[in-house]
Amino acid sequence: METWKIAQPILVMVMMQIANAWVNILYELALKDGMNFSIIVAYRYVFATVFISPLALIVERNKRSNMTWMILFHAFLGGLIGGTVVQNLSVESITLTSATFTTAMSNLGPGITFIVLLCFRLEKLNLRTRGGKMKIIGTIIGISGATIMTFIKGPEIKLTTWFHVHRNDHTVLQRDTISGSKNILGALASLGTQVSNALWLINQTKLSERYPYPYSSTALVTLMGALLSLSFAFCVERDLSEWRLGWNVRLFTVAYSGTVTSGVMYVAYSWCLRRKGPLFVSIFSPLMLVIVAFAGSTILDEKLYLGSIIGSMLIVCGLCGVLWVPPGRESLRGERSPERSGSGELFRGKPSTGRVPAGREPESLPPDGRAAPSGESLHPPRPKTGPIPEGASRRKELPGGA
Repeated sequence: METWKIAQPILVMVMMQIANAWVNILYELALKDGMNFSIIVAYRYVFATVFISPLALIVERNKRSNMTWMILFHAFLGGLIGGTVVQNLSVESITLTSATFTTAMSNLGPGITFIVLLCFRLEKLNLRTRGGKMKIIGTIIGISGATIMTFIKGPEIKLTTWFHVHRNDHTVLQRDTISGSKNILGALASLGTQVSNALWLINQTKLSERYPYPYSSTALVTLMGALLSLSFAFCVERDLSEWRLGWNVRLFTVAYSGTVTSGVMYVAYSWCLRRKGPLFVSIFSPLMLVIVAFAGSTILDEKLYLGSIIGSMLIVCGLCGVLWVPPGRESLRGERSPERSGSGELFRGKPSTGRVPAGREPESLPPDGRAAPSGESLHPPRPKTGPIPEGASRRKELPGGA
């Protein structure tokens, strides 16, 4: 039973990375079909809101606490940052570069998340420890890999393409004439995506703590994201003919991304964030890179270069450095017990290692269930040993009496 509890978050994150990988592939297919990137994001959150709202009303009907302005504020930030900013920057990066490039850059997420946590003083960095040094080295290696992917191509690595997808002529011409400046803009869009995603993870963790109802909080975030994304998309694309969806890859892309990634996966993200914290969620990014790189070369007919492979390997190595934890420092992995679900060591400043010093017994609450005041022991004093004076009763020496 204990093993299953440990394996649950891991299995959920693996399934989410597989689902995320197919979203990036579908994005590129829809973009090649000529669909506007802002319309993709807007429809995605409309589908997500329609899908998740009834579930929230049914599953958590009698569980929800009262709504507060602070909860609505966190939901608005989640829709703004995670819905409008992150998704539009991500799709724009795919438009300027490719799905594989954007996915590889997403592996910078843990390093950028750690830097953002440092800036907000939600995480501490001790350069005297091996863990602190590895985080700095890992971040530098990851940024170096991203630089190589952006500026160095090298020889082309040819893989067998299974089939060619239909491409819009304008999109093909635009993709074939990608210049160095567009590659740089795509890299900047990817970096902006990771910074925004780090902020979204922090905000989503706070929302999960204040409002620990995954379906309802997801419905709030997707509703805010739908309203903001629709407003932005109407400003970018006012031609109503571009908003039409047929029985094609466009409809499948927005339906899948809305119901699966922005609906089901937001619930899973909220659950994992409440159980494990932001850094744990970022650990599984390399799995998505492998899937997208393989599918991009065999299905999307993307060109794979040696520079991209070397850069991706460096980014993954940097990721391992950022997430490396010395033995005995399990808390930095974000592990939490079910009793403390939602408390969040990352947001307390002093993560507990959960280890008991040598020669000391583990503490527990007294029988009345109340915690001892600060500075006092939770254990009653032990009775003194030795001979008992005449006339004295041992019962008086025992704490609390009979």
